Amino acid sequence: MNNQVLNSYLQKLTRLNRANTLYGKAPHKPVLLISIIELIEKGLTQNNRVYVNTDLVGTFQENWRLLVNTLHQPDFTQPFYYLQSEKTGGEQFWFLQPKLGCQINAHIKSVNKLAEVLDFGYFAEDLYLLLTDPVSRSIIKTVLLDTYFPATKGNFIESKVKGDGYIHDLKEYILNEPEAQYKHIKIETEEDVFVRGGLFKKLVPKVYDSTCCFSGMRLESIYGHSYIDACHIVPFSLTHDDKVNNGIALCPNLHRAFDRGLVSIDTDYRILISQQITEIEEHPYSLKQLEGRKMRLPFGSRHYPSLENIKWHRENLFSIKS
Repeated sequence: MNNQVLNSYLQKLTRLNRANTLYGKAPHKPVLLISIIELIEKGLTQNNRVYVNTDLVGTFQENWRLLVNTLHQPDFTQPFYYLQSEKTGGEQFWFLQPKLGCQINAHIKSVNKLAEVLDFGYFAEDLYLLLTDPVSRSIIKTVLLDTYFPATKGNFIESKVKGDGYIHDLKEYILNEPEAQYKHIKIETEEDVFVRGGLFKKLVPKVYDSTCCFSGMRLESIYGHSYIDACHIVPFSLTHDDKVNNGIALCPNLHRAFDRGLVSIDTDYRILISQQITEIEEHPYSLKQLEGRKMRLPFGSRHYPSLENIKWHRENLFSIKS
């Protein structure tokens, strides 16, 4: 740990440029920094590449709720862009790397659009080295909490120890857990929808053991990445329903077929195949082989696909193609 470099950054990080508002100075930048530090602690951000994904936006939203007690709005995209203006020793320490062929020349207010055009954000190398060192990282995190959130720091630490909070509640809601039925899950912004959609994509394959529930194919990398898709039964655009029982786990080709109504499920969870499919039926991967086979169900009946949702799919998508 380089104490001189650490002290230089601590001086800057305790004097972040924050906009004056009706509710006091904006807390967005310190919440973002604390959130990125948390992901580094958990090993979810590596190689100095900070991606706009469910982990980061969800952690930002959770930490905002734990730390900010003013009427400021929890806009993740604002500090992600404007942190580039901060300098120490005259040098910028936060950068954005756009995807090939894209540019980021202004604040992008949509988190979905930002995720489309951004490859990753990254720190100056000396700051990143400090953040990967457990001792200096802890010092930086503590200083940020003490400087900007002294009144809510205790609640923040207690919640993290318990594992409570925004992400936990969303997971319980998506997994249709009994406890979630007694909590009011409020989805307010595009960022909330972004996080909930990302959790749906993670949790649906998980309850199906990363296995396609029609074909039985299981595909997962040694790094824990599943290549099985989370598929909505009733389109999200119609109901905004991201609970696990409005989802099934399918391999990509069957996901496309299901979305287009070429395959469906009956009341006994048996697979239906449209008569409009043209294929080589003798092929080992022919869809006709799946007809009448019972789909693989997840563990726990509360995770089963909703029969009401399946009925909607049969009547509104499959019947048109059958």
